[in-house]
Amino acid sequence: MKYVMGLDIGTTSAKAILFKRNGTVVAENEQSYSIQHPKNGWAEQDPLKIEQATIRAIQHITKKIHKQDLLAVGLSTAMHSLICMDQNGQPLSNAIIWADTRSSAEAEQLKANQASIYLATGTPLHPMSPLAKLNWMKNVEYKPFIEADYFGSVKEFLLFHWFGEKVVDYAMAASTGLFNIHDFKWDSNALSKAGITENQLSQPISPYTKLSMLRRDIADRLGISVDTPFIIGGSDGPLANLGIGAFKPGETAITIGTSGAIRQFADKPLLNSHQEVFSYAFTKDLWITGGPTNNGGIVLQWVKNLISNDTQHYTMDDLNELAQKVAAGSENLLFLPYLNGERAPFWDAKAKGSFIGLQSHHKKEHVVRASMEGVVYSIYHIGHALEHLGNRHDLIYASGGFARSSLWLQILADTFGKPVKIPESHQSSAWGAAWIALCAVEGYQLKDIKDSIPMKGEIEPNLEHTSIYQQHFEIYQKLYHTLKDTFYELDKGNVPS
Repeated sequence: MKYVMGLDIGTTSAKAILFKRNGTVVAENEQSYSIQHPKNGWAEQDPLKIEQATIRAIQHITKKIHKQDLLAVGLSTAMHSLICMDQNGQPLSNAIIWADTRSSAEAEQLKANQASIYLATGTPLHPMSPLAKLNWMKNVEYKPFIEADYFGSVKEFLLFHWFGEKVVDYAMAASTGLFNIHDFKWDSNALSKAGITENQLSQPISPYTKLSMLRRDIADRLGISVDTPFIIGGSDGPLANLGIGAFKPGETAITIGTSGAIRQFADKPLLNSHQEVFSYAFTKDLWITGGPTNNGGIVLQWVKNLISNDTQHYTMDDLNELAQKVAAGSENLLFLPYLNGERAPFWDAKAKGSFIGLQSHHKKEHVVRASMEGVVYSIYHIGHALEHLGNRHDLIYASGGFARSSLWLQILADTFGKPVKIPESHQSSAWGAAWIALCAVEGYQLKDIKDSIPMKGEIEPNLEHTSIYQQHFEIYQKLYHTLKDTFYELDKGNVPS
């Protein structure tokens, strides 16, 4: 029996998933790592610990099979990380990840004055963007920036270490804010703003590219042959769409893990001057358009910690049970879920979380359900921005940790008023990466992936609930603009760190 592996290196863990050619999961392993917050608004990770976790995840899988039975490995990684490296690929800094907001001032200045960069690169001007991070490094004379020979993501760090190659796939390149999605070259205007040169970045290549041979010491540690094909793959967003089957016009993928996103494939870049959504290149004839939210499952984690105490520790299952006690609409309690600022559609790191309509009869179960609804409203809001670009949401595919909650999925179906398909496996990014590997080594076609994705079921919307949610959303979508000045006043009160 031959197998293919999807390697998904995310925000909080590395997952190695072993699949049969038909998409059946044979084995999986997940190894976690932490996020460091050395200062308020900073979010970093140790790239060496990510590498160690990735190796452990692969080792757990490879010990279960013969080396010759592994056809190929496809790679998926989270976007927007930035590492300063020396000429040998050794890290001079931690990986500064998407959740880091230290470059807020630089991002605001770029957003106000450099709309042409957004239209060229498809990346909204926000602190998540490596362009803004590099701009901050330049402005504060960050020592690792000054000393660096090379800048790249967590994926590029691993590729340099394992294969000796300075390469990056189109999707990861496109998420930097430095890559022109029209001519598939590093953008000279963006590079000038970042204060770096093209020679300090990786060579952008197709997601189907087979990497050179593994270093023997790495292969021995991983427990695989040195000539096992590794396919560079892409970023987690488009691969999640691919791995869930949301491939055609009108098919929308929604993923909610720690953060969340809504995405659609398109045959051209879809952008407008409002800078509400991203449009990243995937291949030279396929782009992924959508928007992320900072606030997905992390909101429920916050709620869990908020209502737990020494005598009552709530689990996620407990939260679902509490929320089910409350009717759709949470008895007119609304929640803006911007606990960590927000990305799409506002791209505002200063946005704050808020409960609106809180009254004395509301209990913890109302807070839980309103929080779940608030996260879905945030996703729905981005969906509206996609509709402004001419996209439709005919059918929704859901994946990520939230897909384990039947209530949360029902809220999603009810809010959109559309059926929601649920794949059997929640490892959509890993399967997307594995499928790209099969395309590269065995000639599979991208479009045929649908036949390989078993569905667990489909959730139909409750249209009575849809009516309630539509009414509440009309209020919800005004709240950010109503409260924006208040958010900024509160932000001014922060003690500088």
